[in-house]
Amino acid sequence: MVKAVVTGGAGFIGSNLVEYLLREDVDEVVVIDNLSSGRREFLSHIKDGRLRLIVSDLKKPDPTWVEEFRSADIVYHFAANPEVRTSVTDPEIHFQENVVASFNVLEACRKGGVKELVFASSSTVYGDAVKFPTPEDYHPLVPISIYGAAKLAVENLITTYSVLYGIKGAILRFANIVGPRQSHGVIVDFIRKLRENPHRLEILGDGTQKKSYLHVSDLLKGMSYILDYLRRSDEPFQIFNLGNKDWVNVVEIADLVTEEMGLSNVEYVFKPATPDGRGWKGDVKFMLLDISRIESLGWTPRLSSKEALREAVRWLLGASHD
Repeated sequence: MVKAVVTGGAGFIGSNLVEYLLREDVDEVVVIDNLSSGRREFLSHIKDGRLRLIVSDLKKPDPTWVEEFRSADIVYHFAANPEVRTSVTDPEIHFQENVVASFNVLEACRKGGVKELVFASSSTVYGDAVKFPTPEDYHPLVPISIYGAAKLAVENLITTYSVLYGIKGAILRFANIVGPRQSHGVIVDFIRKLRENPHRLEILGDGTQKKSYLHVSDLLKGMSYILDYLRRSDEPFQIFNLGNKDWVNVVEIADLVTEEMGLSNVEYVFKPATPDGRGWKGDVKFMLLDISRIESLGWTPRLSSKEALREAVRWLLGASHD
């Protein structure tokens, strides 16, 4: 019998993870989510008695969710405030929701005897890297947003808990993830704006921002390779980049979205928020992760960045018509 706890399991990536775990015949999946960014409807289509949803706030170590950790075999900690821009304007939100909540999760793991923890970290821990692709051992790690700083703080907590308390930790540094039920990010922003005005698209930044995108289905497959490796390893924790081998710029994404929406002659209006053309203060302008470490385990992305974006856009457009 295998019991998995998924924090943030009603969110975009979390709900896709829940589907994946149930397909992989996990015996019990418990989702803990305060529904601040997650949604009940992201799980409502799953008719499976192995799934339970507990609506609770990880910022408060309430027995309703803490007790679930005492019988859990593995915890996937995916709960977080995902808005990087919000972290710049309201840092306390990210400290509370991304650091305090994570500390409470780690304490529940320690007291509950959890043996394995998977953490959804972020490429933002690298800050403005000067080496591309950026490997896991890149230093110094200097995040330029409170979101990135919070993720890095939690990484450090996890590595220490792994060493001190024997919780095997998998720290996964994600590129930009796209796919079904995506609720924020550049393609969501573009689709919303183009529905409001199909003739004009406001683009945050100067359009030269260039990043890597990974489809959530590729992410979940890669995660299984890492978990298998973690269980065979004697190391207390592992850090892996999970991204793609290529990257695309914002103008290319705008072209892709307008094409999929059947629009032409759309005027692009650029709104740089910084002298060097970023979309907002704290935005990493260039991101491409070195994924050779996970590729050495046998995994490789099924979809390129552009293919992943196109598939995600088509899903979002299709979902709006259902």
